[in-house]
Amino acid sequence: MTAVPRLSADASPEAVVVALQRDGAVVVERLLPPELMARSVAEMRGRFDGLGRRAESDFNGYRTLRIGSVLAYAPTTAEMIGHPLVVAVADAVLLPYCETYRIGSTSGIEILPGEGDQVLHRDDTIYPLHSLLGLETQIGVMWAIDDFTQENGTTRVLVGSHRHKHYLSPDEAGVVQAAMPRGSALFYMGSTWHGGGANRSDRPRMGLINTYALGWLRQEVNMYLTVPLAIAKTYPPLIRKLLGYARHSSYLGFGGPDRADGAWVGD
Repeated sequence: MTAVPRLSADASPEAVVVALQRDGAVVVERLLPPELMARSVAEMRGRFDGLGRRAESDFNGYRTLRIGSVLAYAPTTAEMIGHPLVVAVADAVLLPYCETYRIGSTSGIEILPGEGDQVLHRDDTIYPLHSLLGLETQIGVMWAIDDFTQENGTTRVLVGSHRHKHYLSPDEAGVVQAAMPRGSALFYMGSTWHGGGANRSDRPRMGLINTYALGWLRQEVNMYLTVPLAIAKTYPPLIRKLLGYARHSSYLGFGGPDRADGAWVGD
């Protein structure tokens, strides 16, 4: 059983990429301060309480709250979604296969006491290309908004499973927990087997998971519908680009010559 590798906040993007490509997952500790995590909680709390149970299912669990498209109502999350280290790692992993990449999804997840282990899965099964082409179509980054501990539902990871060339569920005997302090980030390949953990504590644990996918693939969540244009325009160019307001090559995603507002989206 191999532990998820761990790096400090001052780690270089190159070091993160090496660990990610070798092991399929890596934790970078304390990338952002607790105060920023607290602000994001305040912005997301109402949505969790009002809509968090809508996604309940055998896969998502029945004691887990889930919300999506967080940039529509939680602007502090932009500091996680567009964090310089995250962007540098995504550049290294994804740009060899595309001219630009986009957010696939942004999901707040709060695992409540009493929730069991989530079934192991790969995020890239929405793009059944890995086994055919041997390339990574996306990466994921899970931010620890609360401390992730062995008891409260920290993410479970099968280290090295990104090298599996099939989608059959692996043996869980090799699964390890990616415990990490508040403000840390778990980077993982879209092809890495992982899942939420059982919460055996007396408190919920909250995280934010963001995926970044090749720009020539359709986004998992339609950000143009779920993040209103008026709100998208309030974000800096990088975040607008990650939302999808940028062309891939000269014509893929082209807005047309009649779009007088086209300049703002990617510049």
